[in-house]
Amino acid sequence: MEPYSKEPAMLIEEVFPGDTNTYDTLFGGRLLSLMDKAGGISCSKFAHREFVTISIDTLTFIAPARKGDLLEVSGKVVFTSSHTACSKVTALAVNKSTWEKKKICEGYFFFVAIDSMMRPIPIPQFVVEEESEKLDWERAKEIREHMLAMKNS
Repeated sequence: MEPYSKEPAMLIEEVFPGDTNTYDTLFGGRLLSLMDKAGGISCSKFAHREFVTISIDTLTFIAPARKGDLLEVSGKVVFTSSHTACSKVTALAVNKSTWEKKKICEGYFFFVAIDSMMRPIPIPQFVVEEESEKLDWERAKEIREHMLAMKNS
């Protein structure tokens, strides 16, 4: 079984007043929701399966997005096991006045492929082809191994 696409999935949203706190910066939960969506779509695009989120790890908030900014959120599958896929998700804020982009958040989102009865099903496997993919694959594998060790302890 071969992957259908290794291309990232990208979402673009605007930060509206209802998405912000008292300081006119984006609520973290709103960003997390968009990142989860981008990660899930990238997995579905990769495997042509339905996925549900099982873990979010190493989520790093780097900088705020402000009211009026655009958000570019991209997810790319970087690791797979028999039923799970990991998407590295990156969020950028785009200032509409200058069109300058800055990374605001990044994290590893793990998903499991499911059938209509919510049972795990097999997925195509990610094959590392470039050096940059190797680093992400190793990091995701390390995170998954830690997650499994915590589950079994």
